[in-house]
Amino acid sequence: MFESFGFENVTAPQVTVFFALIVGVAFGGLAERTAFCLRRALVGDDRRAALGVWLTALAAALIGTRAAVSAELISFADHRYMASDLPLGALLLGGILFGAGMILTRGCASRLTVLTGTGNLRALLVMLIFAFVAHATLKGVLAPARVWINSFTLPLESAALPGPALFWTALIALTSIIFAMRSGNRASGLVLAAFLGALVPLAWVGTGYVLYDDFDPVAFESLAFTAPAADSLFFSIASFAISANFGVGLIGGVILGSLAMSLIFGSFQWQSFETPAQTGRYLLGGTLMGFGGVLAGGCTVGAGLSGIATLTVTAVVAILSIVAGALATNRVLNAYAFGSDAPSTTPPLQPAE
Repeated sequence: MFESFGFENVTAPQVTVFFALIVGVAFGGLAERTAFCLRRALVGDDRRAALGVWLTALAAALIGTRAAVSAELISFADHRYMASDLPLGALLLGGILFGAGMILTRGCASRLTVLTGTGNLRALLVMLIFAFVAHATLKGVLAPARVWINSFTLPLESAALPGPALFWTALIALTSIIFAMRSGNRASGLVLAAFLGALVPLAWVGTGYVLYDDFDPVAFESLAFTAPAADSLFFSIASFAISANFGVGLIGGVILGSLAMSLIFGSFQWQSFETPAQTGRYLLGGTLMGFGGVLAGGCTVGAGLSGIATLTVTAVVAILSIVAGALATNRVLNAYAFGSDAPSTTPPLQPAE
């Protein structure tokens, strides 16, 4: 469709960066106001309310995406999530590692990116480590390990969830909305969460239809943070050698959006590490998230909001593995904290919020 606009001095890849920047600013602002985070929805003190926010965003993402598919604006037929050989080993291991990492770092990748914009230096360092390890796993020294783990596959006739897409859309969306309505959230908070979720189909349609160009193609993608974080780190180091892409614009936009909202509402606050042990825990968590996020094919947003909207087994296995890894790690940490008789000088884990 992009070629029909008649642009002569700008290409589809260039416009994609600005489009991602706008989407990122919107996500960063909305996520900062709603404290959107799957980790918080799983183990936070206000996890019922937080889960209501997350599920509302999921419902909006799913409904919007399936509407775009029904209107034949986009198609996931050739998407990587539709590969018939399910990389089961990578999805399970990667998801568990990512889930463990987000418990150690007190936030998933999207939440930490948002917190970076609000002055949280812990989140900034974790995201740098996360991006470095993710890039090393995609294209660096850890790539051979990724390839080997990905070789453990389960052949499927189809990676799509069995049965009609309308059935799964209705089941997931209605269940999510019903829970959200009973989660104790204000209607205004759920509306903001719905707008956040709507950014997923907006990005799918933007990259897969509006900016589609046969002569200068762009990647068909939506909200995610693993590959975009790696791309942003590489671009910041070698911007004269490589061009910016959707991921670079997205990450930059999220930080700008959360920064703007934190300044407007007075929530901006410089924060840093308190103890060496805390620093080590965060570095370990960032490393696990970077390696695990690549293996799982995405984070809680890439495999969660954007992934589940594709209605594929791949995305479902990935997000369930992330949830399992997070809950198991949190349980182990709690058992260790309550089972030790010795006084601890390390502050207990606190919600990222």
